[in-house]
Amino acid sequence: MKEQIVIVGAGHAAGQVVATLKQKKFAGRIVLIGDEPFLPYQRPPLSKKYLAGELPAERLHVKPESFYADEQIELKLGTRVAAIDTQAATVTTADGDAVRYDKLILATGSRVRRLEIPGADLAGIHYVRSIADVEAMQSAFVPGARAVIIGAGYIGLEVAAVARQLGLEVSVVETAPRVMSRVVCPEVSAFYERQHAAHGVELLLNTGTESFTGDDQVDGVKLADGRRLDADVVVVGVGILPNTELAEAAGLETANGIVVDDHCRTSAADVFAVGDCTCHPNAIYNRNVRLESVHNALEQAKTAAANACGDDVAYSQVPWFWSDQYDIKLQIAGLSQGYDDVLTRGDPEEASFSCVYLKEGRVIAVDAVNAPKDFMQSKALIASRATPDRERLQSEALKELA
Repeated sequence: MKEQIVIVGAGHAAGQVVATLKQKKFAGRIVLIGDEPFLPYQRPPLSKKYLAGELPAERLHVKPESFYADEQIELKLGTRVAAIDTQAATVTTADGDAVRYDKLILATGSRVRRLEIPGADLAGIHYVRSIADVEAMQSAFVPGARAVIIGAGYIGLEVAAVARQLGLEVSVVETAPRVMSRVVCPEVSAFYERQHAAHGVELLLNTGTESFTGDDQVDGVKLADGRRLDADVVVVGVGILPNTELAEAAGLETANGIVVDDHCRTSAADVFAVGDCTCHPNAIYNRNVRLESVHNALEQAKTAAANACGDDVAYSQVPWFWSDQYDIKLQIAGLSQGYDDVLTRGDPEEASFSCVYLKEGRVIAVDAVNAPKDFMQSKALIASRATPDRERLQSEALKELA
């Protein structure tokens, strides 16, 4: 009997697992099970070009439909996995089918964090996680419509930028005192606040959301301070949660995600996990992390697929992220949590600068705003745990300091 690898999940990471298995000349059977009815696709464009109508759905696909047919990949799309039995080495779908595995790769991803406040079930309140989510809101993105966006993280601000470019009136409501406060320093937050204000976005910071108003369709947002905003459409972007329920029920170790080692192996034999759903060790920061990152999803997918094929590959890389808002590209290398100093390179007034995060003199992260060279060159600094001279760090090319 041919060896069989089963992949649970059909997102970006799952698509990369399949591609890497084929690159590794895996000769067994590959079964991919996903609860969405779509081929594995990229999520980052959803809140940007796909929402704006600038990208057709087929351009989102990790691989075209012909790839799966040519490579004889068995697709079970629109199918939910209900249980995993690690003793019997099977997964059971919601319709009762039991699928055996020799190796199992969990790419269950994450889901949006939903607001549990009065009116949250009204029509016209949207979240951004899937193709279906975006397609459900596109008809409301028309010039002159009033959009209220809850949350000023990546998703909220990217949606705000698209909405303004399409001619909507936009308010962004955020409980924190600054935008993107979870991931960037005050200097970067201030820059983006100025950019959004310049584009006509109303930013309501330090402001909670109490309820949504309307009969069947949302028509407003009531804020914690008593104000009410008129709304034709509401988009909520307040974070995501890892999908760990299947793993937990199967007895796998979980802690802010499915716990994996640097080979993407879980606590169960022959079971791997990749992407947003995992918590994995990072040697650069000497701690376990869970990353909501395309880069992490793809690299873990390559690692798990290689190890499932019998290779011995460890995953240890500098994390990176990006966000496109208007004509501004933010590229982040590393993890800035715990920094004790920030140096600025370049001039924010010129819309091209970088913030270098230090901890006890060591470079731990860099936020590069329209500064791709700094972004690319910073990775070596972070990986080498460099402690460069402060004056040189502000004035010289980063590649000279690694």
